Formats: sequence, C-alpha cells, structure tokens
Amino acid sequence: VQLVESGGGLVQAGDSLRLSCATSGRTFSTYFMGWFRQAPGKEREFVAAIKWSDSTKYYADSVKGRFTILRDNVKNTVTLQMLSLEPEDTAVYYCAAAFWGGSAYSNSNDYDYWGQGTQVTVSS
Repeated sequence: VQLVESGGGLVQAGDSLRLSCATSGRTFSTYFMGWFRQAPGKEREFVAAIKWSDSTKYYADSVKGRFTILRDNVKNTVTLQMLSLEPEDTAVYYCAAAFWGGSAYSNSNDYDYWGQGTQVTVSS
C-alpha cells in the first residue's frame, strides 16, 4: 500500500487548505483512513478519520467544525479540507491506513501504513 500526501503549504491565519492522500495497492482491505499531525517538539496527534465501510467520520475536538475528511472512491483519494486555519494547526500532516477491524481510529499505533507527510504552516 502506498500513500502520498499533497497540498500542504504556507498560509495565513483564517485561510483554507485542502490536503489530499492518494492511495494505491491493497486499498480494498482498508478499515480506517486517518489524518494525523505532528508539530515540532510534540507527539503525533489524531486529526480525523473515516471508516471505509460506511464513511463514518471522526474528528479531534480541536478541529471539529473546521476540518472535513472526505473520500473519493473513483480516484482512491482521501481529502482533508481545512478551514479557518490557526497558527496552532502548524504541523506535518500524515495520511495513514488501518486494516484491522479492531483498530481504534485515533490511535496511531493501530495504523499500518503511512505517507511521507506534508508540511502545513499557518502564520499569524
């Protein structure tokens, strides 16, 4: 399974960005697709996830109402639409795939494959 993120960049507070994760390989076995982020000096944290079987969506409290996770079955992509960005959103954002049915959507240890990450920087 290969995951490739794109769409990061430098924006100002209040701006929007759309991150995309292109997937290839054994995607039919996916249980969750998730987005995580890691800021300098901090641990990797859960941002959003989507359950592949029924598209149930999950969000961290810090992004709820501002971020939306979407899937495109035709293009095999997962998108993170980010609105009203804040300097606290600055981090490297990672796309990840979990295949185990017992996975916890917010636990990074339950994800089996990761992308290389894309930098998002929000200036104040």
